[in-house]
Parts: sequence; structure tokens; C-alpha cells
Amino acid sequence: MHLFAVMRVQIGNRGRLGRFCAAQGLSKDRKLHLLEQLRVLSIALSFGVLTLAAGGSASAQEPAPSAQENRPAQQTAPAQQTAPAQQTAPAQPTQSAQPAPQIEPAQTGTDRAPDAASPVLQQAEDQLAKTDRELKRLIERTNAVKDDDAVLAELKVQVDELSKQIIAASVPTRPRLDEIKARLAELGDPPAEGQPPEDSVITDERKRLLAERGAINALTGRAENLSIEAKKLANRITATRRAIFSNTLLRYTDVSAEMLSEAATATVHEAMALSRSIGGWLTFAWNYKRVPLLSAIFLSICAALLFLLGSYRLFSPILMGREEDDEPTYFRQLSLAFWSTLIPTLALTAFAMSSYFFLSSFNVLRPDIAPIVAITLAMGVALFFIARLASAVLSPNRSSWRLVRVSDRGAKMLMVPIFAMALVNGLDYLLGSVSESLGSPVVLTIAKSFVASIIIGLILMSMAWIRPMLRPDEPYDARGRPWPRMISVSFVLLGAALIAIALSGYVGLARFIATQIIVTSAILVTIYIGILTGKSVSKQGAFAETIAGRYLERRFHLEAVALDQFGLFAGLGIYVLVLLFFIPLLLLQWGFKMADIESWAYRVLTEIRIGTITISMVGILTGILLFALGYLVTRWVQRWIDGNVMARSRVDAGVRNSIRTGIGYMGVGLAGLIGLSAAGIDLSSLALVAGALSLGVGFGLQNIVSNFVSGLILLVERPFKVGDWIVSGTTEGFVRRISVRATEIETFQHQSIMMPNSLLINASVGNWTHRNKLGRSEIAVTVTYASDPRRVIELLYEIAADHPMILKNPAPNVGFTAFGDERMMFELRIYVADVLTAGGVRNDLRVSIYERFRDEGIGAPFPMKIEDVTPEEEAGSAGAEPSAIEEEKA
Repeated sequence: MHLFAVMRVQIGNRGRLGRFCAAQGLSKDRKLHLLEQLRVLSIALSFGVLTLAAGGSASAQEPAPSAQENRPAQQTAPAQQTAPAQQTAPAQPTQSAQPAPQIEPAQTGTDRAPDAASPVLQQAEDQLAKTDRELKRLIERTNAVKDDDAVLAELKVQVDELSKQIIAASVPTRPRLDEIKARLAELGDPPAEGQPPEDSVITDERKRLLAERGAINALTGRAENLSIEAKKLANRITATRRAIFSNTLLRYTDVSAEMLSEAATATVHEAMALSRSIGGWLTFAWNYKRVPLLSAIFLSICAALLFLLGSYRLFSPILMGREEDDEPTYFRQLSLAFWSTLIPTLALTAFAMSSYFFLSSFNVLRPDIAPIVAITLAMGVALFFIARLASAVLSPNRSSWRLVRVSDRGAKMLMVPIFAMALVNGLDYLLGSVSESLGSPVVLTIAKSFVASIIIGLILMSMAWIRPMLRPDEPYDARGRPWPRMISVSFVLLGAALIAIALSGYVGLARFIATQIIVTSAILVTIYIGILTGKSVSKQGAFAETIAGRYLERRFHLEAVALDQFGLFAGLGIYVLVLLFFIPLLLLQWGFKMADIESWAYRVLTEIRIGTITISMVGILTGILLFALGYLVTRWVQRWIDGNVMARSRVDAGVRNSIRTGIGYMGVGLAGLIGLSAAGIDLSSLALVAGALSLGVGFGLQNIVSNFVSGLILLVERPFKVGDWIVSGTTEGFVRRISVRATEIETFQHQSIMMPNSLLINASVGNWTHRNKLGRSEIAVTVTYASDPRRVIELLYEIAADHPMILKNPAPNVGFTAFGDERMMFELRIYVADVLTAGGVRNDLRVSIYERFRDEGIGAPFPMKIEDVTPEEEAGSAGAEPSAIEEEKA
């Protein structure tokens, strides 16, 4: 840009100089000479100014990387971006008056370059500005609701999500930053002082890239600052919520007779106000909202009955067999306790939720009545759950279904304090909600909680005097024995501590402890029963005795091993369901909000950090599912191509095996890549693993890799295929399977030999059935010299021609192979269409040769020792006695 401005000035000065020379009366030649000297001088000065400007700008814009990535980059970036515009603006009139053709392309490229890089930066800037505004709104919202724990919990989730958006705003600029760094490395450093100047296009491009890099660094710095502010806000919200929880629990109240007297008076007024409110609401609802009220109640009952009937129909074999089985197994006891507690409780919960939903939807509830109805329904569900759970565990009426070993009298006595504590705690919450809805004095709520805590403490202390324990050999109808000392002392100390905390004025803390004793204990007992149920299901042979196990065995004809595997998965599934359902309830009881649980669950499923590595459980599960789906699709494609395409085309079995194996390798490999990508694993990050694997190949895995590559070569080159009869060294047999590492060969003795693929590639391998099954077989025949050789050859030809399995083309051949010491040697060579049948053909031919040679009077066609006898010895032996001849032969 400096060069453009200087040259425009030169052109303007040139015109003014010409006018000056004309005014002084100089000659034309003199004027031209002077103009030429001035032009050369101005060009030299222009290049000097350009070199100094380029060196100064480069030295100013090339600080250390750490300095550019910090806040100073935020200040220099705007100046760098506006510098080109400030330099080109004054030169526009001159350019329009007298354009320079040799400078026009460089100027156009310089003006358009920032526009090409602006979309990514502009998008990131807009997103970062949006997150900045949202962060300021959340800060203002946090300051406004700093006393509301529920709203703060929701704001904490929003702040965490905003923090992720802030970090993500600068991510799209990273590839562009890498491109800029690579381009700057290609351009190199600007020429130093004294060196020849570089082209103006390169200088302008370097300036533009440096300005864009500064803008990206400034954007990254802003994103980091906003992220730090978001984390500070999240920590402040957490600290505020912790302080609210502590102040609520540790708030001190002066418990005195005046306070209790004031609370009694307020109770009378509240009872009257409650009676008027409920009476007025019922009158109004019955007179003016009768149809919506009855419709809401009817729909709620239908929803509960539908859920209850469906559950009982599904689990009727478990829930209905209680009266028939007098000696149930422990698994049956656990199953009945778990499902008989869970199903009715869920049905009642469905009724309560649907009732409140329909009453609210039909505009039957008033604002002052809605909280009372909600807490009443919730208290009913909680009381039913605790009573049902205690009845399922203690089973006071049927000792055979009791999960704990206590006496019958002890089980009935334990039901009373458990239900009493739940009732007192529920009434405390109900009356507290009534007081809040009616606007009663705070002292009334405190007094109710105080009385409830004292009563629950007394009930706990009274439980220490119950005698429910039994010895292993005592029957259930025995009198029972006291608690173990540790349990009885714990009841007394816990009850006394609850009373002491309430009397000392910390009524909120006493109320919280009383609630956790009841509700948390009930939830923990349910979790324990569920875990015991899963443990019982996963035991060896236990799943086969269940209804689901018997159905699977009958439907799919599963064996004991498969049923045990199903039982293991069923046990794990029960563990997961119990923990996913009851752990959030437990956290809610201890003061956590649903927003907290959702945030934790989201982090566990998506952001498990191990150092710098982030693991996503959702991504991993998605990757596993996609891999399993790809594996199933691969197997289906293999079966479809093998059973339809290749089977109908009558493709050779070996070719079918090679194609099927290749499709399997490709499909499983592709499914693995898709699964890894879906799991969020960057394949480029596996370069280290690949390097370690290559190092391992160099040291210890070279044989495995060699066998693997050899297996691929065997499948592609196909020197032999499945079903071929091969010979390699001392191993001979049929190829049954070609796998990744080894080839299975079955010998004629039905022995399976696993031969490494590399041996089959590097060694000589004979294949009897490589191209076809045509084969030649030889039969050796020996006869005495007394036989006619031509007749022997004719007989062998005739015997071969009579056999139906011997091919006519190629025709059989008989060779007179050698003269032996005592016999002549012949060889019958035949061809059969299937070399695998040559053994049977040879047997048939040997039998035929023996029979024909015997009929023709030809000596035995097999080697046998012949002694040479002279005619004299033969005549002498004829006159000898038979006994002597026999002895001589012997």
C-alpha cells in the first residue's frame, strides 16, 4: 500500500515538474533528462520507504506467540485491520484520475482478502457476543434470585451449558489459524535491512495474515475470559446454594412456652381458615365445576386402574402365587417383595399425578387449594409405599414369605412404629404446606415440626424395647429376643439426639433428620431388596427356574449354559434399573434438585474426563450399537450372497468361501470404523497406537502379521481353496477352513491340523484339485517270464475299458516298465473324473486283474519269490515220496 501511494505521488509530481520546467523556459531534451533523473530518484526513495515500513510492521506484528495469544493482541488487532483502509482511502481520487495497470491486480487482491476470511471470524464474533449477553443476563438473574434454591439450580445448569457454548465459539477458527500459520511459514520473514525488497503482493498478504491471526487470537482470548467468568458464576451459585442449605438447617429458634402458646392459638385460627377454604372450594366445585371435577377423578381412576391391571397381568405369576406356595425359595421371596411393593406404588403414583394433572387442566383447583391437594396426594403415596414395603419385608401374617428372621409377634410390633413415624412425618409436611398456603404465622410451622421431631424421637427410643430377634433353630411363633446391643443403643441414641436437637432450637435440622430417617431408610431397603433380587437371578441355574427362563427354554430350546448367560444379563439389568430409579430419589431427599441430577447425569453420559481425554458414555454406547448393527448386516449380506447369488450361479465352494470371508473382513472393518467415529474417538489420535503396533510388529508380532497377510494372499490368490486335497511336507488332507492366522487341514484319519498361513505361502504345496478334479492313477503289475507280455498288455487294456468310471479321454495306458530279476513289470495308467474316487477304482481294477489273470493261467500279478529248479531235480522230485516233497518245500 505504501508503494501504491508513493507511485501515485510520483505521477502527480511528474506533471507538476513538467509545468515548472515549461515556465522556466528549459529545452525539451533538458527537461526530459531532468525528469528521468527525478523519476529514478523517486523510485529509489519509494523502495527505501517500502523496505523500512515492511520491516517496521513485521517487527511490530511478530511478537512471541504467548504475547500474541494474550490480551495485547486484542488491542493491536483492530488497528491492524483498519490500517489498510486508512491507507487506501486517500489514494482513491488519484487512482481514478490516472490508473496504473501494473499495480491494479495487487490492489484488488489486497482489498478482497479480508472479505474472504471474514465469514469465519464474523460468525465466531457473533456467537461470542451472543454468549456474552447471555452471561450478563444470567449474572443479573443470579443476583435477583439469590435466595431461591430451585431457581439457582436451574441457573447453574444454564451457566454450565453456556460455558460449553463459549468454548465452542472459538473452535471453528482453529483450522483457519493453522492455515494462517502454514501460509506465513511459506512466505517466510520479511527481508532484513540491506536485502533486496520483496514484491508488494507478498508484503500485503503477510500484513493481512498477521492482522487476521491477531483477530483470531483476540477472539480466543475473549472466549477464555468469558469462560473463566462463567466458571466463577457457576462456583458462586454453588456456594450460594450451599449457604442456603446450611442456613435452612442450622437456623435457630427460641423454643419457649410463649412460642408454643402462640402456636396453639394460631392452630385454632388456621383450622377455621382451612375449613372455610376447603368448604368453599368444594361448594364452588360441586355447584359450578361438577362435570370437570367428576371427569378428572374418573380419568385419574382409569389411569391408575389401567396401570395396575396391566402390571398385574404382566407380573401375575409372581404376585398371585403367594397363597399356593408355603415353602418359597429366597428368590421367590425377593421377587414378590420387590414387585408387590413397586407395582402398587407406581399405580398409586399414576393416580396421584393424573389426578393433579386433570384437576389443574380442567381449572378445578384454586391457587390456595392446589398446594394442599398436591402435598396430600404426595403424602398418601409416601405412606402407602412405606407401609407396603414394611409389609413385604416383615410379612406379619405369613412367616414363610418373611425376608428377615424375626418372630411373628416382633414383625407385627415393628409395623406399628414404622407406620407411625411415616404418618407423623407426612402430617408435618402436610400441615406445613397448609400453613404456607393459608399464610399462617411462621411460628406455627416451627411448632408443628418441633412436635413431630419429638414424637419421632420417642418412637425411635421405644423401638429399642421390642424383642423381635430369633435364634436359627427357633420357630417363627416363638416369643423372640431383644435387639443386639448395638442396634438397641443406636435407636436410643438416635431418638435422644433428635429430641435434643429439637429442644435446643434447631427445629429445621431435627425435621430434616427425622425425614431422612424414614424416607431414606425406606429407599435404602428397597435398593437392597432389588440388589438381592438381581444377585439371586444371576446365580447359576436360578434363571432357569423363573417364568422368563422357562418361557425362553420352551420357546427357543435354550440349554442350561445359555439360560445362565441370560440370567447374568437379567441380574445386571435389575441392578441398573434399581440404581437408575432409586438413586435420584435418594438425592432428592437430601436436598438436591432435579436440575442438579440432570446436570450430573449429562456429565456422566457425555463428559467423563481422564486427563486431557474426554469420554462420552452415550457416544460409546452409540458406537457399540452401530458396530453391532454393522456386524449383523455384514453377516446377513454374507448369507444372502452365499445362499442366493453364488449358490444359484453354481460357484465353486472355495470361491464362495473366499468371497464370504472377504466380505466379512470388509464389513467388520467398516463397522469398526463407524463405531469408533460414532464413539467420538478421533482416528488421527490412533497414530500413537499405530506406531506402538508397528514397533511391536518389528519385535514380537511379525509372525502374527505375516500369517495375517499370508491369509489375505491365500484368499485373494487362491492357490487352494476349501475342499481341496493338498499335500505340504508330511501333511496331507483336505482344506476345511482358511482363517486369518492359520488354515485348517483335515487328514484322512480325520485329524485337524492348524497350519500357519506363512508356511503354506513359503513352502511347496501340492494341490490335487487345484484347477479340476481330473486325476491319474497307476497300478503296478508283475508277471513271470513265462507269461506273454503282449497278452498281459491286452488284458490290462480290456480290464480298464470295462470299468465305467475310467475316462476314455484321456485313454488308459499300459506301460512295460522294467525287467526284474525274476519277473516282468507293467504299469496300468488310468484317468478318473474325480481324483477323490481313485482309491475305489484302483481296488476294483486289482480285483479284476487278479480274476482275469487267474482265468488266463498267467502267474500271480504281484511279487512272489520263485526258486529256479533244474529238469533233473524236477524228475527226481517226481519219483520221491509225497512226504519228502512236502518236507523239501517246507
